[in-house]
Amino acid sequence: MALTPRLDLRQTQSLVMTPQLQQAIKLLQLSNIELNSFLEQELERNPLLEREDSDDARDSQSNDADSPELFPAAEEPILDGMTIGEALSSVDVDSDYDNIYNTDSPAEMQNGESFAEWGQGGGGKTDFSGEAPNLEETLVEEGNLRDHLIAQITLDIRDPADRLIAFSLLELLDEAGYLVGDLVEVASTLNCSLAEVEAVLRRLQGMDPVGIFARSLRECLALQLAEKNRLDPAMALLLDNLEMLARRDLSGLMARCAVDAEDMTEMIREIKALDPKPALRFDPVLAAPVVPDVLMRRSSDGGWLVELNAETLPRVLVNMPYYAKVAGSVQKREEKSYLSEQFQSANWLVKSLHQRATTILKVASEIVRQQDAFFHHGIRSLKPLVLRDIALVVGMHESTISRVTSNKYLLTPRGIYELKYFFTQSVGASNGGDAHSAEAVRDRIRTMIGGEGPEVLSDDRIVEILKAGGIEIARRTVAKYREALGIPSSVRRKKEKSLR
Repeated sequence: MALTPRLDLRQTQSLVMTPQLQQAIKLLQLSNIELNSFLEQELERNPLLEREDSDDARDSQSNDADSPELFPAAEEPILDGMTIGEALSSVDVDSDYDNIYNTDSPAEMQNGESFAEWGQGGGGKTDFSGEAPNLEETLVEEGNLRDHLIAQITLDIRDPADRLIAFSLLELLDEAGYLVGDLVEVASTLNCSLAEVEAVLRRLQGMDPVGIFARSLRECLALQLAEKNRLDPAMALLLDNLEMLARRDLSGLMARCAVDAEDMTEMIREIKALDPKPALRFDPVLAAPVVPDVLMRRSSDGGWLVELNAETLPRVLVNMPYYAKVAGSVQKREEKSYLSEQFQSANWLVKSLHQRATTILKVASEIVRQQDAFFHHGIRSLKPLVLRDIALVVGMHESTISRVTSNKYLLTPRGIYELKYFFTQSVGASNGGDAHSAEAVRDRIRTMIGGEGPEVLSDDRIVEILKAGGIEIARRTVAKYREALGIPSSVRRKKEKSLR
């Protein structure tokens, strides 16, 4: 049988991830900060998009996706049971759409402080005598490690070659002030000898703050002790055996350093007074406050009222008057194509934002419903929960639930929690009852160890207590949970108590 080429026409089905669908999926997993950054870029790129901040537009949103949802209303399926992928794929971007997505304007902040109270509180002068201070006098400059070191290098190191080496070493500092680079590589890059680099490093190690440019914890502590003239042979031996100090092997340390218990106690006290990370006093890393995406509060009937946070909701719309004005004046094919593309992109973005808000509210409402016992009684009542449990109820895929709960926070009467916090593994019950949440078991272990008296609880003893309380757990699991909580072993805890 001879092989000959031929043409066949076949019809097949395949799943295609369109750019619009990819964008919708991406929006789901963005946090509110990342979403605002993304929208800023879109507002700059697309001339048909604009930010909506007017009070009239907010007041017109009475029945949008951010309206309060009271249980058991959360049981209703999203978009007639369709998943988010199906829902977004079915949207007609050319149809008319109410693209204003807003909420009530946030309540205005009321200070309530009188002028006299303001003056007496140090915020200003109590009278109008004299001249007001200059603006420069009111500014407070925060410490900057890099500028602080550059000023010292400029003053103390005059030789241009040595200064170049110093600046190269400055670039190798980590956030704690340690030198993390290889001196040999620095010497090779700058085409100088290793001895020259080491000489400059010794000069840098004498700068403020003391302990900067150290290559290890031992060297950092040694530099600070040398500055205090306390780096004697016994202290040097102690620094050489810091791992023994971490193990609380005090008898071995006293033998190694040839000192008695009183001297060892004093030496340890001096070590604790040192700063192991001298650079952290500069350039303080300001933790960004967590802004919740979803708010919940008690309702009048004893249930929970769940709503989206108006402060985090994006407010963008398609500028239809501008689009109509421009569409009537363009004549070139390229201009019409560009305008149509931008109009469809803007429409799709607004619809995707609406779908994102609806999905977050739907998932958060179901989480609150299933973890109702936790909000009423605390962490001991946290229910084991996996993504599949939520996905089956709301009619979505587990991957969609994972994206929705990433970097999204819920403000509850018990504090702010990430939505992923409520998904925990289960620990079996010894009496055949309901399973326990792993987070609840960890809390029990933390409470037991925190309240232990003179008798230190071993892992085996903790297992016995938990089994008596109806929790079936292995000793290795208790050890794993204890280590995850940062709690030392019973042997170390016993040694620490003996030294108090």
